Amino acid sequence: VAADEGILHASGNGVPPVTKDYCIIYNSNWVSLPKSLDNATFRPLENLTSTVLCNSSEVPSGSMKDKAVVVMRGNCTFLEKARIAQSSGAKMLLIATKPRLSPLSDNKTDFEDVTIPVALIRYSDIVDMQLTLGSEVNVTLYSPPLPEFDYSMVVIFLIAVFTVALGGYWSGVAELENLKAIASPGERETRRKKEENITFTPVTVILFVVICCVMLVLLYFFYKWLVYVIISVFCLASAMSLYNCLVALIGEIPFGQCRIACCNKSIEVRLIFLAVFCIAAAVVWAVFRNEDRWAWILQDILGVAFCLNFIKTLKMPNFKNGASIMVEVAAGPFGNSEKLPVVIRVPRLEYSASTLCDMPFSLLGFGDIIVPGLLVAYCRRFDVQTTSSSVYYISCTIAYAIGMVLTFVVLALMKMGQPALLYLVPCTLITSSLVAWRRKEMKKFWKGSNYQVGWMP
Repeated sequence: VAADEGILHASGNGVPPVTKDYCIIYNSNWVSLPKSLDNATFRPLENLTSTVLCNSSEVPSGSMKDKAVVVMRGNCTFLEKARIAQSSGAKMLLIATKPRLSPLSDNKTDFEDVTIPVALIRYSDIVDMQLTLGSEVNVTLYSPPLPEFDYSMVVIFLIAVFTVALGGYWSGVAELENLKAIASPGERETRRKKEENITFTPVTVILFVVICCVMLVLLYFFYKWLVYVIISVFCLASAMSLYNCLVALIGEIPFGQCRIACCNKSIEVRLIFLAVFCIAAAVVWAVFRNEDRWAWILQDILGVAFCLNFIKTLKMPNFKNGASIMVEVAAGPFGNSEKLPVVIRVPRLEYSASTLCDMPFSLLGFGDIIVPGLLVAYCRRFDVQTTSSSVYYISCTIAYAIGMVLTFVVLALMKMGQPALLYLVPCTLITSSLVAWRRKEMKKFWKGSNYQVGWMP
């Protein structure tokens, strides 16, 4: 059985005609559809969703002649429906279904005498078609070939590499400030109060994996309730992350530093406005998160801020633990490939049936940025500690970019989604290890923060 995705192109009778595309499922073993709209033939649509077409006596004589007919899915087979429609003069048969679209499963040999196209369509799409285009609608079916490469991947690539590079650089800046504080006793206490870093240890990994396992089990059984909990957590975390990222930028601007006093404390007015802005951005996304035309932009901005803040805040103490952490997270809890719905998404730029039916966006999970990003950040901090001219940071960032390209190449060849960490983790780990070995610093690189270098101002 072969199940293929196709497009139903519907056109109203207005001037100019209003058109809209809908997803269909058909079987290419039964009949082939045109590859482009230019080669397709339009037929007037006859809506017979009041019947299931299991008996020829169910419809008035002559009502199907030279038309595209849509009927409901019933207890009889697709073959029975197709033969009745074809014998009644129909040129196309659409079978409307209220459940999700599923493969057409009758045998190829049974359909040798059926010459009209047969396709499955959502009943909700038929209702939308009449509401949008009116009662007189002309339709045609076609199935454009899948594009070899979707250019939305370029946008995903740029977002991912930018986030990893900037997160690593930011972590290095924080490390440099720590070393300055160590060298200056007067700044040490102030720096300790501002320090927000969390060290990523094996215990942290175990806790992370256990939490992921519990969440996956709970999501499986209670998804329709827990999804709102996850959305709320993402809004809170992303708003805080966006605030932390923008505070770092505003801190470099020597303007608008007026303060107001409250409860024996003073705070800059601009920081109050910034907090309100970040909260508003998260709330707007939560309200309009299903608006595909523009909500993805806000989600990506919040997602990038979340990843940046995570990479900067969470520290790998050394390369030894970092390598095991990356492999453990890349494998996933107990080998489960499911991921929480927290992703960078970009609309697909190449139009196809797959885009219309189930994947209108190219996706990259936050983990595919954060997990390698932790190693890039560690490399940047090691560069700062050893004054090694950013060689580890630059090489690891380039390795991440190569890993992303490799992921996209395999995706294009296999025509199916890929676990990006499968390529990103080896690329970054092997590259950073080779650089340390080549520079004869593997022992220092392996021990990480246990190796301290006196910093000279």
